[in-house]
Amino acid sequence: MKNIVLFGPPGAGKGTQAEFLKTKFNLFHISTGDVFRFNIKNSTPLGLMAKSFMDKGDLVPDEVTINMLNEVVRNNLDSNGFIFDGFPRTNNQAEALDKLMAENDSTISAMIALEVDDEVLISRLLERGKTSGRVDDSNKDIIQNRISEYYKKTAILKNFYLEKNRYFGVNGEGGIKIITERLSNVIESL
Repeated sequence: MKNIVLFGPPGAGKGTQAEFLKTKFNLFHISTGDVFRFNIKNSTPLGLMAKSFMDKGDLVPDEVTINMLNEVVRNNLDSNGFIFDGFPRTNNQAEALDKLMAENDSTISAMIALEVDDEVLISRLLERGKTSGRVDDSNKDIIQNRISEYYKKTAILKNFYLEKNRYFGVNGEGGIKIITERLSNVIESL
């Protein structure tokens, strides 16, 4: 199994690239946001628990998130592997993900980070905001804050995976096909 953590700041193209990579390598794409929305919409016990935290403006505890992801992983062990998008975001979550994969006789093969200049990110998000209807993609100050938060709180995971020799930075600028090719080269080398 090839299990990939697809990583990068807002606007790096993770969602777009995950769609191409899941098809090319027959990987199961796990978007944490989609998993949350599914569980909340279907009022699963984990979804109701997550919603109780979200309704108060609190972060959903890692344990709840991991339990949701564990269910998805267990139900899709027949795939060639997984692309994790939006998780992990902290060292504790990365350690929990390693444990989850070990419980399913697997491991994280690599964290592949899309590296994109901040000005390109801002431009991409403002463009996406014109069609997505997302308020957070329409305001340059909000976008800059999201990027700043990523660097302060999430980018630290780079060191977690570097220490395990599983970090791969990939230039996330250029055409979609070129970026897909760069990512594919890394995955094929694993």
